Amino acid sequence: MNRIFLIGYMGSGKTTIGKLVAAKLGYGFVDMDTHIENKLFKSVSQIFADKGEAEFRRLEQSCLHEVAEFDDVIIATGGGAPCFFDNMDYMNSHGLTVYLKLTAEELAERLEAIGGNKRPLLANRKGEELRQFIAEGLAGREPFYEKAAYSLSGSIEDTVEEICELILKAN
Repeated sequence: MNRIFLIGYMGSGKTTIGKLVAAKLGYGFVDMDTHIENKLFKSVSQIFADKGEAEFRRLEQSCLHEVAEFDDVIIATGGGAPCFFDNMDYMNSHGLTVYLKLTAEELAERLEAIGGNKRPLLANRKGEELRQFIAEGLAGREPFYEKAAYSLSGSIEDTVEEICELILKAN
């Protein structure tokens, strides 16, 4: 049984890295936001607009408990998932948690490069305003992220290799 939870701020590479690790090891891959969207036939931003954040976080927790039953899977959590309820403790007790740690500057650079300001929370923010917004959000979330078993930073390629090594050592 191998279950790896990737956590980190939006833009940290959870989905990209998760897919690469899953492909390399022959594991399944679940992006929790996509999983929720597919269940409700609505985008995360639509769910937020229709039901509010509290209901979205409840749905997210339910989804977490569902995917935590899967074996040989890489799970990319939503950026806020570790910060609500007992989600971080739950992930730590049901698999290996890996925090993809980037600075606010690195995150802002990545998000601007991929058009991340199309995400609801980042709408119309760029440059210093985007970096400051991310820095404030990251400061609030970091105490939760730091509870992960492992904290990795670096290139996507290096991070993929490090996660694969962690999984192979755990077996």
